[in-house]
Amino acid sequence: MSQIAKVCLIGDFAVGKTSLIRRFTESRFSESYLSTIGVRVSRKVLHLSENHSAALTLLIWDTAGSEPFTTIVQSYYRGSRGAALVCDVTRLETAASLMRYAEEFHTVNPGVPLIIMANKIDLRGERTVSDAQLGEIAAALDAQLFFTSARTGEGVEEAFHALGQLIIGKERVV
Repeated sequence: MSQIAKVCLIGDFAVGKTSLIRRFTESRFSESYLSTIGVRVSRKVLHLSENHSAALTLLIWDTAGSEPFTTIVQSYYRGSRGAALVCDVTRLETAASLMRYAEEFHTVNPGVPLIIMANKIDLRGERTVSDAQLGEIAAALDAQLFFTSARTGEGVEEAFHALGQLIIGKERVV
C-alpha cells in the first residue's frame, strides 16, 4: 500500500536544493546552475521496508531560496508532512538560517518532522561550518543531521529515506 507525502526542501539561495532533488530522483548531477523560480515539484517512490510492502510517494517541493516569509511561501509549506532544511557547508550564513526556516515552517506545520542536509561535503577544502555547529543546530531543532553531496550522491538516499521513515512513524504515533 502506498501513501503520498508532500515534503519541502528549504534553504538559502544556491545551497544545492535542486541538485539534491535531481540526484535523488534522477541519479544525476549537473555542474550548471539553474535558479529555481517559485516552486518546482518532483516525485519519487520510496520503498521503506525490505519486502517493499511499505511504499511512500514523496512529492518534493523545491522552493526558491532566501524568500521572505510571505503568504506565498506559507502556501508552499501548507500540507507538508516533512521537510529537509538544507545548508551549504562552505557558507556559514546558510547554516545560521536553518533555525529561522524551521520556525517559519513549523508556524504552518507544527510538529512536522524535519531533517537537516548539510550539503557540499565533497568541497572539503572550502568547508567553513563545523560538525559541532551543525550538531548544535540539529539538537536545538530535534532534527536528524545528514552530511550530503549532490555531486557524489553521498548521504542523499539515506537522508530522504530517513525523512520518509519519520513521516511514516509520525503517522503511526498520531
